[in-house]
Amino acid sequence: MENGLEFTGYLSEKELKNCPGYPAEERLKKGPVAVIECIQKIPCNPCEDACPCKAISIGEDITDLPVLHEEKCKGCGLCISVCPGQAIRLVNQTYSENEAAIAFPFEFLPLPTSGDKVCAVNRKGEVVTTGRVLKIINSRKNDRTPVVFISIPKKWALEVVSIKLPNKKLE
Repeated sequence: MENGLEFTGYLSEKELKNCPGYPAEERLKKGPVAVIECIQKIPCNPCEDACPCKAISIGEDITDLPVLHEEKCKGCGLCISVCPGQAIRLVNQTYSENEAAIAFPFEFLPLPTSGDKVCAVNRKGEVVTTGRVLKIINSRKNDRTPVVFISIPKKWALEVVSIKLPNKKLE
């Protein structure tokens, strides 16, 4: 049976490992870094323009996949909200001893608020753990695309890509 974005609607492990925007394990251990899960060659380059550190490059052909120059990435997250495919998030595995912090675009209402407990979901949309909302940035600078920052157990840092709001607050 085939797997991967074309057949399942979400990226396979093989596709993820082949993304030129996916940071190496060593870089993930050094602090916040962009994780670019873009595998479709389409004309797009706002992430390259948004990065003040020049850590993302597309090249001359605007349909090339974004390449993350992980040594230049400072983890500012300015690339997150400009990606029309919502293929960029921020992962910080050094947030605390037991938790990682991740940030991702979130274009659903209602928006959570800081301190809320939320259901953290993987690429398949399956709830894998709970998280706590750290903050939400929803500014004009981000073109009103909210970026949600949550903390989750470290073991889920590379699996969690978004949240699902519960029908009622989690205790």
